[in-house]
Amino acid sequence: MESITAIIESPKGSGHKYDYEPESKCFKLMKVMPAGLVFPFDFGFITGTKGEDGDPLDVIVISEIKSFPGCCMDCRVIGSIKAEQTEENGETVRNDRHLAVPEVSQLFKDVDSIDHLPEGIISQIEYFFMNYNEQAGKKFEVLERLGPEEAYEVIKASRE
Repeated sequence: MESITAIIESPKGSGHKYDYEPESKCFKLMKVMPAGLVFPFDFGFITGTKGEDGDPLDVIVISEIKSFPGCCMDCRVIGSIKAEQTEENGETVRNDRHLAVPEVSQLFKDVDSIDHLPEGIISQIEYFFMNYNEQAGKKFEVLERLGPEEAYEVIKASRE
């Protein structure tokens, strides 16, 4: 599989949600999260993709580092959390969370599948997004977990 390029919007440990705005070419502070709710890993998007919600596909970068908004990194896809998100207005869309590891990671250099991560890491990511969406009046429902090959096919199909 080819590497994907991830752009980080909200870094690991951040209690702030940033979104990239293509029109202004900058990262905008979108939300200050409730006390204690922080991103468990770097969160951003996969360049050159478009999801069902109209935004680039989401990516969680599993790594030992904490980067910064705008950081660009080459990553290998290790899987996805296939999910549906129900908006406040009741509309439901697919909004998967793809999982990737930076090509330069030392700690996770041997991880090439979601199955190689401890169950606790994946569960914490799923619960984070359930809580995060609940705070915004939305519902995040995990449908299934995909391995690296299936996840990569979803990413390839979403290329603009």
